[in-house]
Amino acid sequence: MEKEKAYSKNYEKVRGYYDGGFWNEARVKNAVTKGWITEDEYTEITGNRYDA
Repeated sequence: MEKEKAYSKNYEKVRGYYDGGFWNEARVKNAVTKGWITEDEYTEITGNRYDA
């Protein structure tokens, strides 16, 4: 049985904004710097590695 991954509190919100075309990668990166999501979540959402 695989353990479900725990996401940051705002992960679904940021993912929805990005997937819906409301946010670009710069906005998602800003969500990392604000502490809304993690660097790994940035990579998962955008498909690109996070570079500070």
